Amino acid sequence: MADESGAEQPKYLQIADALKEAIERGDTYGPGDRLPGESLLAQQYDVSPMTARRALRTLASQGLAESRKGAGFFVQAFQPIRRRGIQRLARDQWGSGKSIWAADENRPLDVDCVAVEELIPPTHIQRMLELGEGEAACARSRRYMLDRRPVMVATSYLPHSLVAGSAITQADTGPGGVYARLADLGYAPVHFREEIRSLLPTSKEAAALEMSLERPVLKICRTAFAADQRVVEVNEMTLDSASYVLDYEFDA
Repeated sequence: MADESGAEQPKYLQIADALKEAIERGDTYGPGDRLPGESLLAQQYDVSPMTARRALRTLASQGLAESRKGAGFFVQAFQPIRRRGIQRLARDQWGSGKSIWAADENRPLDVDCVAVEELIPPTHIQRMLELGEGEAACARSRRYMLDRRPVMVATSYLPHSLVAGSAITQADTGPGGVYARLADLGYAPVHFREEIRSLLPTSKEAAALEMSLERPVLKICRTAFAADQRVVEVNEMTLDSASYVLDYEFDA
């Protein structure tokens, strides 16, 4: 089997592609089904067990399969979250006391750890928030879980001088979250910009998301602007690419 350039694909990729096609058809392997083991694949494709294992690991790195210690590889049963990038930031969402996550799907995320601290942020955050030299930010770091699976880590940075003494500096910001509290302070976001990239995770990110270093993450940087064009928040999010579908729906 050759790739688009005409070059012969390595055997492990040929096996991975064949299994991927079978998974996507859904007539051979369904969510949660056990995939053939290394020995069976090695015999079927006349390859070494190591090559068969590499094919299975490739499926895992693509988010199509998961390894269970002592049991082998199984078709991934987790259904990706549909992240509705526009609806979730509408003012009638957070302005009515709803979580922005509620706009995605009726699958509420759990936050299993929250850290809120005052610190001097990284240089690029200082620049984006237009902070003076030595001026602090309020940093809110969270890890989000769904079905006991880590799906995202995120850190929001806000000017500390703007939010000091407000619920934003607490773990629980109250109904509507950070944006509702910014509105209480007179700095309601009226405009957002999101930048999205796909990168391989750092070892720290892979550990936090309990994922392979070989599977890409989605890096989303959201900037929130108040009516006077002041940047009131920069939120850096790292998403497991196998856990999300980014959904943008808007009128022409």
